[in-house]
Amino acid sequence: MDELAEVSPIKINSRKVIEMVLAQPRTLIALARNGEQLASGADVIIYEGGEMILWKLHSTDAGEVWKVLKSLVFHRKDVLDLQWSTDGAYLISGSVDNSCIIWDASKGSVHQILDTHSHYVQGVAWDPLGKYAASLSSDRTCRIYFNKPSKSKGVEKTNYVCQHVIAKAEQQMSEESESTRIHLFHDETLPSFFRRLAWSTDGSFLLLPAGSHKSTLTSDPVNTAYVFSRKDLSRPALMLPGASKPIVAVRFCPMTFKLRGSTTSPFFKLPYRLIFAVATLNSLYIYDTESIQPILVMAGIHYAAITDIAWSPTGNYLALSSQDGYCTLLEFDNEELGSPILVSGSYTCYL
Repeated sequence: MDELAEVSPIKINSRKVIEMVLAQPRTLIALARNGEQLASGADVIIYEGGEMILWKLHSTDAGEVWKVLKSLVFHRKDVLDLQWSTDGAYLISGSVDNSCIIWDASKGSVHQILDTHSHYVQGVAWDPLGKYAASLSSDRTCRIYFNKPSKSKGVEKTNYVCQHVIAKAEQQMSEESESTRIHLFHDETLPSFFRRLAWSTDGSFLLLPAGSHKSTLTSDPVNTAYVFSRKDLSRPALMLPGASKPIVAVRFCPMTFKLRGSTTSPFFKLPYRLIFAVATLNSLYIYDTESIQPILVMAGIHYAAITDIAWSPTGNYLALSSQDGYCTLLEFDNEELGSPILVSGSYTCYL
């Protein structure tokens, strides 16, 4: 097979917006950290189940092209999300068949199957420190998997076991009443196939979309995203302010920024600023870790629901995809988001 991937960029007047039409019928694409491999999931069923394809970058006389390297076939139904491990050795995918699969990228084979969800797996994420993986499902649960290596014939093998099942939280509805356990996430009626969660770039916290919070038994649910501290992944440490529509995707800018000192009591106890984007069905919010309020809000960007967001490696661009068939690319001036800094070593600062 010698299939190529094509992307057609279109610049709109002099505004800082570029829209791209993807020629291939792919639901999702993930780029490995080395920039030389891509993984894609298709909504076109070629085999009996969902198909994934690994692509490799090749240099030719005409320029660089992506060619098919391997086909990964095991999911029985469509793949809804996938992500590379930090070292590029593994992929994790979530599917409509209610399972997650960890793939050995070099072999192009199944490494481990995680099949504890009871409904569609709509989001998956690797811990950048390599200790955890996480999945979010329309069964209203997030599952945190801990890497507990097993040994076979003296060889240590990556092995993930479920450590936390996040579904409900204790809520005091009134001063007179006893606390009750309420669901943290939207059910399967959420009008999206995607619940794209993300770890912070330093691994200090996990951000979960598709949140639904009720302050009292009679109040209407509020759309939210939950922040979980690495120090305690069993319950939310923080809830972001409610949005008018359900939150479907969250992504962290890969750059680290200098503190601005804009608040005397930041919610995130970090010696630097991290920036992350939160996408609802129809809006985009950008936050930093020095403030609970968003630093940017955009609405009415697309004619249909937003499906995903992604940052460029330098943090100067943020891309949004939509069910209307278009992508939007936002461009930020140098240091518009802050002054980038290099972070050396490992920090153990949490919420």
